[in-house]
Amino acid sequence: MREIRTPIGEDVAKTVCVGEKLLISGKIYCGRDAVLPKICALAEQEELREKGISLVGSVIFHTAVSVAGVGPTSSNKLEIETSIPILSKRGVKLHLGKGALSKETVRALGEYHSIYAVMPPVTALLKNNTISTRLIAYPELGMEAFYELEVCGYPVIVAAAKGECIW
Repeated sequence: MREIRTPIGEDVAKTVCVGEKLLISGKIYCGRDAVLPKICALAEQEELREKGISLVGSVIFHTAVSVAGVGPTSSNKLEIETSIPILSKRGVKLHLGKGALSKETVRALGEYHSIYAVMPPVTALLKNNTISTRLIAYPELGMEAFYELEVCGYPVIVAAAKGECIW
């Protein structure tokens, strides 16, 4: 397994291959269908910095954050999948969730040198690999707000990179 730390550099993103197994450590963002359209709107309005959000080299995990832990949600939900090209263009290097993405989204990932990785639903394991949790934006959304986690050794499998995918 290849270990990578956030923020992820362009050189790392360009060398990751479909099917490769990764262990992710560092800070990652968490968001799903309720909050990602709001983060995209902030990005398009150039207002991310005001919320303390830097997407360059970041990871966005498609999940909610609750006291029970975290686990991936389906990345091919409309609100999530349409956020992937927008956020990749703004610097997100790895999107993490579950499920197959459209060919258009896979192409956009390749265009912006971004990666999509999948993870089986392993909530208990991930709780043990989560060092800290911090609410970043939209607290009114509860567990679907935008969070930052500090993680150590999150196991993932690259599902799409360089315009190619495993499905």
